Amino acid sequence: MANPGIIKPAALRKGDKIGIAAPASSFNRDAFLAGCNRLRAMGYEPVYSETIFNRDFYFAGSTERRLRELEDLIARDDIGAVIGVRGGYGSNYLLEDLNLELFREHPKIFLGCSDLTSLLTLITDRTGLVTFHGPMVAKDIANGTFDESSWQNAFRGASAWSIPAAGVETLRTGRARGRLYGGCLSILVASLGTPFEVETDGTILFLEDVGEKPYQIDRMLMQLHLAGKLEHVRGFIFGEMLDCVQPGPQDYTLQQVIARVLKPYSVPIAFGLKSGHVSGGNITLPIGVEAELIADTSGVQLKILEAATVIH
Repeated sequence: MANPGIIKPAALRKGDKIGIAAPASSFNRDAFLAGCNRLRAMGYEPVYSETIFNRDFYFAGSTERRLRELEDLIARDDIGAVIGVRGGYGSNYLLEDLNLELFREHPKIFLGCSDLTSLLTLITDRTGLVTFHGPMVAKDIANGTFDESSWQNAFRGASAWSIPAAGVETLRTGRARGRLYGGCLSILVASLGTPFEVETDGTILFLEDVGEKPYQIDRMLMQLHLAGKLEHVRGFIFGEMLDCVQPGPQDYTLQQVIARVLKPYSVPIAFGLKSGHVSGGNITLPIGVEAELIADTSGVQLKILEAATVIH
C-alpha cells in the first residue's frame, strides 16, 4: 500500500554533487560525458563510478552492479541528487531487491524517465518520497534540450508553479486536483499483476510513450481500465507521444483513439505535455505532489500546488 505521508528531498544548490546512475540499458560514452559536462557548466559536480561503463547484453552491467550503484549513491549524504543516464530496459531487475529504506533514510532528488518509470513509481508508492520525471544525462541534458524553468522550480523549492503547457490541447474539458503521478505508459502497464503495481487512485495521471502504434496505446489503456487502475483517476494528461502513428494510411488521430477509450471517465483529459520522450524542452515533473489540471477550450494549465523540495 502507498505511504500516506510524503517525504520531500532537500533542494538542490549550486556546487552540489549529483550522482549519475545507469539502472537500465548501456549507453553512448560520448553522450554521457557531454551530459556530465553540461551539469558542470550548470554549477554541479557529477559523481559516478567507472563501473558505470560496464556492459552485460543490453544492460549497463550486471543487475548486482546496477543495484549496488543506485543504493550506494542514495546512501551518500554528500550527494544532493541522483540522475539516470538513460532508459532502454532493465530497471525492473532491481525492483525485488531494492532497499527502499535507504530512500526514507536518505531522501534526495531522484530524476529519470522512460524505463526508470518503474523505479520512480515504486519509490513514491512505497516510501512517500517525491521523485522526478524528466531529462536524463545522456540525452536531454547532454543536448541541452530540457526545460530549465521546471528544473529550477522543482529542484529549488518553489512553493507553487505552473508547468509549461504551451501547445497542450484539451481532449475533454474539466478541472481536477490530485497527486501528480505516472510516466511511460508501457512501463506502467508492465507493473500490472506484479507486487509492484502502480497505485493510481486520486491522481492526475500523466501518461507518455514513444513509437507505439495507436492500437497499442488503445490496448494498454484498456488494460489499465480492465485492471481497475483508471476508476479513481481524477484527470489525465498525455505526453507528446512521439511517433505513435500507424504506418501507412491512418484516417483517425491518436487523440481520437484516447478520447474513445477514456469515454467512460468524466474527468479532464489533456494531450501534448513535453516530459519524457519528447522532441525538445523536456519538462521536470514532480511525482507525488498535489497538482491541479485545468483543461478548457482556451488551453490547458497544470499547476503544482506545493513545493517538491525543501530548502534547508
